[in-house]
Amino acid sequence: MRSLRKADVAIIGGSGLEALIKDMEQIRVGTPYGLPSPISIGEIGGKRVAFLLRHGLRHSIPPHKVNYRANIYVLFEMGVKRIVATNAVGAINGDFKPGDLVVPHDLIDFTKLRQLTFYDDAPVTHVDVSQPFCPEVRSLLIRTIKERCTQVWNRAVLVCTEGPRFETPAEIEMFRRLGCDVVGMTVAPEAVLARELEMCYATICFVSNMAAGIQQRLTAQEVAEMAKEKMPVIEQILRETIAHLPEGRRCPCSHALKDARFRG
Repeated sequence: MRSLRKADVAIIGGSGLEALIKDMEQIRVGTPYGLPSPISIGEIGGKRVAFLLRHGLRHSIPPHKVNYRANIYVLFEMGVKRIVATNAVGAINGDFKPGDLVVPHDLIDFTKLRQLTFYDDAPVTHVDVSQPFCPEVRSLLIRTIKERCTQVWNRAVLVCTEGPRFETPAEIEMFRRLGCDVVGMTVAPEAVLARELEMCYATICFVSNMAAGIQQRLTAQEVAEMAKEKMPVIEQILRETIAHLPEGRRCPCSHALKDARFRG
């Protein structure tokens, strides 16, 4: 890990981002938490950027098998301070439609079997996630999208499920009653793990479909097709957002561990 190449910012991508790293150098290194997904190194707006595909180069890792701890930890070891993610989501809120862009402001974690924290041992650590997504990065994402697009949902509650199956109509109805707007399978524990290491994290989501019970049938193919359609504009939004990230951080993410630990 000592000779690991450094980066300022990371992009964690899901469906459709494979084209962004074409012809870039890929690296793969181990961590105390196992092997992370492959990482590519590039440059955007004068900043060193690490590109990590959470599902692998050929989309071969299902959401419940992603090694989220290894992915976040290797970026931390590379010196990354900010992470901008992309996620495909299904719409629960009937006002949201396939193709819409969403920058969620809150998160509900309904995953079941994932490694959720770096802090399994003493000192007991309780990290504040009153704002689970970095307000600074969110604000810049929203501003960038508004400059390029006519529509962005700048407030949304994202519920993360275990996968790899899609949700049932009854589950979606439950999530709707809980106030959720969109559903995905990869934001948790990714966002929380980043906060535990005092890294900024925000995501730009694209609605790939209406959730179960709102449309009759869900397929992986429609997710892939919508990803292919929306990814060119998302790639440009990512580039412009990263290029305009300020040098310093004035967000709660940067001091998330202050007063978070019990000490005997």
